[in-house]
Amino acid sequence: MGKEDGAAGRLYLCATPIGNLQDVTLRVLDVLSKADLVAAEDTRRTRKLFTRHGIHTPLMSYREENREAAARKIVERIERGECVALVSDAGTPGISDPGEHLVRVCLERDIEIEALPGPNAALTALVLSGLPARRFAFEGFPPRKKGARRKALAELADDTRTLVFYESPARLAETLADIEDVLGDRRVAVARELTKRFEQVMRGSVSDVREQLTGEPKGEVVIVVEGSGGAAPVPMDKALEEVMKLREEGLSLKDAVSRVAAPGSGLSRSQLYNEAVRHRG
Repeated sequence: MGKEDGAAGRLYLCATPIGNLQDVTLRVLDVLSKADLVAAEDTRRTRKLFTRHGIHTPLMSYREENREAAARKIVERIERGECVALVSDAGTPGISDPGEHLVRVCLERDIEIEALPGPNAALTALVLSGLPARRFAFEGFPPRKKGARRKALAELADDTRTLVFYESPARLAETLADIEDVLGDRRVAVARELTKRFEQVMRGSVSDVREQLTGEPKGEVVIVVEGSGGAAPVPMDKALEEVMKLREEGLSLKDAVSRVAAPGSGLSRSQLYNEAVRHRG
């Protein structure tokens, strides 16, 4: 591989485990072992993989903060005939990480690129979710600021495809609250610690999953959200009337709201509950 056997230099995109270190292909291990250099988003994490599989290839850091300078060094080495393997923090390089930038730079220089498929958190969560997987949209990380996040969700309100998001544990509760308020109390799945010992997938309506959350979860999180059913949401005034009728029939406010804001109604359970409380006066 590389200049040692006279082959032209190239960039290899190597998918690495998202948790369980055994989830790596034989082909990826072969490339990582024979490459002249491995560029890693998190060299500490990559060293754990190297130690597990007896790999001793030199490592360099390639992350968002140094991507411009690091990309120039990587391109120089490839153009000298060396082969460089790129690995992300976990999963497939170029998916919500700086690998996308390096691919673009290499393509601009007519450098050969080869992708080695493997683990991906978004697809793993999607197939575990139980939600339709025939058509889906990967949206990466939602904006960090609340206003921008809610605006981005609003733009997806009529999308009938299943939606897949990455999110940090620290922002999970806020993002779920925004999903319920903006998109309604849809079916969702929240997956964490995928492929690890304490893997967990919480399924149900957004409000149900929010009730299951206790404290800040550990590990990276994937949120899978049911697409729009295509029907127009129930108007709030009509929903309030229905809640009042159910209350007159003897249902508690909580049960009445749950029935009216059922999945598919396009209503946020928490928003309807708050409106009903204010209406009750």
